[in-house]
Amino acid sequence: MSENLLEVTGLQKHFPITKGLFKRQVGAVRAVDGIDLTVQAGETLGLVGESGCGKSTAGRLFTRILEPTGGKIVFEGQDISHRNMAQLRPLRRDVQMIFQDPYSSLNPRHTIGTIISAPLQIQNIPTPQGLKKAVQELLELVGLNPEHYNRYPHEFSGGQRQRIGIARALALRPKLIIADEPVSALDVSIQAQVVNLLEDLQSEFDLTYVFIAHDLSVVRHISDRVAVMYLGKVMEIANRDDLYKNPRHPYTVALMSAVPVPDPVRRDRAQRNRVLLTGDVPSPINPPSGCRFRTRCWKAQDICATEEPPLVTRLDDPASHLTACHFPVVDDEAVTGRTPAAAPA
Repeated sequence: MSENLLEVTGLQKHFPITKGLFKRQVGAVRAVDGIDLTVQAGETLGLVGESGCGKSTAGRLFTRILEPTGGKIVFEGQDISHRNMAQLRPLRRDVQMIFQDPYSSLNPRHTIGTIISAPLQIQNIPTPQGLKKAVQELLELVGLNPEHYNRYPHEFSGGQRQRIGIARALALRPKLIIADEPVSALDVSIQAQVVNLLEDLQSEFDLTYVFIAHDLSVVRHISDRVAVMYLGKVMEIANRDDLYKNPRHPYTVALMSAVPVPDPVRRDRAQRNRVLLTGDVPSPINPPSGCRFRTRCWKAQDICATEEPPLVTRLDDPASHLTACHFPVVDDEAVTGRTPAAAPA
């Protein structure tokens, strides 16, 4: 896992805000506002953060469903940042996406066979044993009955529909799959089945994943590295074990403290160490100066308002552990400066 399959530099996506009859632009929603990261071949990069932090928009930029406002996207050494639709068609074979909602991502007017075979037909992929046989093999691969070829999406459960979405993404045998919260709309038991399926498929086909989610427990299970986003920026990125053992950014610490703990003894201890952030998430239309997180951070000082912290290695962390914070949390800073949660009744 030494070769970078995807490299993103200074990536931005600003959605314009227009006003008046002539649609004059009066502002912009800075959904993604300058992120830098790499995805290595064969790994799973987890992308986490609060709702509205820009992680799903980032995933759509990686697949070039959206046109970036600025920055560079390099896939397999080729700049795909501003290619047109015709130039992007060969890329679709190598980069696919699993969408968040298994209900709206499938056309209700089409059968499952038509939905899964569409990528093969659009890309003119030869199927020696016939198109129907190829689709049935994909259905069997994701744990569905091949005889369901002629059924419609409404005849399946949520977990089965998500498996259909996975089969569609696998049809072209891509190198990179962007999984946009693929289990967030499913029951917990079905979540485990889908996550295990994704892991098995990765081993079998040597896939690379960008796994977008806000469930830190699921991300810890499936990811090799994890990037934490807040208000359009990457706050911290590290190997999974490093991030969960020694989170450096105050925002990451707050996210980790909110993860539910099943053990009653550990849960009581975690409740006492819970970090409660004050204030609301700032608007991406007018984000704070300097560090984006400073308005909710218990460690913020004057420099945080005037100077944006670069995403670099802090303290004695390994080179792969990068943090965008002037005052990272040290290892022995267990409770210092935190706001304790209210004791349970």
